[in-house]
Amino acid sequence: MQTIERNHTNQRMSQIVIHGNTVYLAGQVGDPRHNIADQTRDALAQIDALLKEAGSSRTQLLQTTIWLADMADFAAMNAVWDAWVPAGLAPARACGEAKLADPQLLVEVIVCAARG
Repeated sequence: MQTIERNHTNQRMSQIVIHGNTVYLAGQVGDPRHNIADQTRDALAQIDALLKEAGSSRTQLLQTTIWLADMADFAAMNAVWDAWVPAGLAPARACGEAKLADPQLLVEVIVCAARG
């Protein structure tokens, strides 16, 4: 049986869960004082750091779910996303609109990735 490793865990959630060679990250958000582009950059920078800690990277992304508070921000978020994702290595992805935990949050990004 493979063990499950949990990092940055509190009562509600873990920021990183590793099972075998798969890394699951909690949803990442940006600074709520920022606009959509900067919130996206913030969230992706946090993802980079968490993936590195877990022994993975954006080159090993498997799947991504992106929640936007308003689909009107889709193009601005995608401009940042497209610059961040390595060419030819885009993960399976879904993007939808959702009411996020804080009304000032504009985007939340959830990823899973391979490692090793």
